[in-house]
Amino acid sequence: MLKRQTSGSVVCTSCGVLVGVSDATCYNCGRRNPGLWGFAPALRALGQDLGFVPFVIGTCVIVYVLMLVFSRGQLTGGGLFSFGSPTNEAMFMFGASGAFPVFDAGRWWTVLSASWLHGGLLHIFLNMMAVRSLAPSIADLYGPGRMVVIYTVGGVAGFVLSSFAGEYFSGIFRGAAFTVGASASIAALIGAVLAYGHRSGSSQARAYAMQYVLMLVMMGFLFPGIDNYAHLGGFGGGYLVAKLLDPLTPERVDHMAAALVCLVLSAVSIVYSFVHGLQFLQ
Repeated sequence: MLKRQTSGSVVCTSCGVLVGVSDATCYNCGRRNPGLWGFAPALRALGQDLGFVPFVIGTCVIVYVLMLVFSRGQLTGGGLFSFGSPTNEAMFMFGASGAFPVFDAGRWWTVLSASWLHGGLLHIFLNMMAVRSLAPSIADLYGPGRMVVIYTVGGVAGFVLSSFAGEYFSGIFRGAAFTVGASASIAALIGAVLAYGHRSGSSQARAYAMQYVLMLVMMGFLFPGIDNYAHLGGFGGGYLVAKLLDPLTPERVDHMAAALVCLVLSAVSIVYSFVHGLQFLQ
């Protein structure tokens, strides 16, 4: 339970200096309501990312298990990355994106829900390991609120590009007809690292980002079924959003509010996908 502190000093959630729990603004960085109504100490106990990593892992695992249950034992795929894959019907029901769901079935909101779905045991394991590795670092650079916004909006950008390419491109340039996974959002976090490197002049951040970019490119060439358009769109979307949010300025309360909106809309998109999908079962 989150316990509220009503007196004394707290650490500003943006710059880390001590401020009064009821101060309207931080005297050091100018952040409004630096004590978050007295809940800042309890929230900081969740970690630099305010518990986002366990939230993502928990949500993705729960949705994956629900898709397996919906598949009724009819798992698909025999390859390394598709081992333990739910059926396409199950992934469609819970909000898979791509050319078919977005353009043929009119399920445009799946560009938001698809980041929380995964197509196999190795798929979800590798993605959750990447989230666990990257998200705390991005939260440290941008603040937890902006990190969530980058993660969510970048994922949307990735699935928009992939779905568009799947519908309008052909041959070797065609995008995905059906796609899921957190990798578009993960690519957005990598884009945010590169944006920070450019904004701050940090060669270390730029080199760190380029190592991840190289890894994504190599995986795209070596492994079939990798959604390169989702990675590209996620990376570009994450970079642009991170540039707009400017990591060298303090995080504001409205950033936290935007992060909450992103998480609520993500949850709603999954639930609505399932409710909307019931008509296809009749």
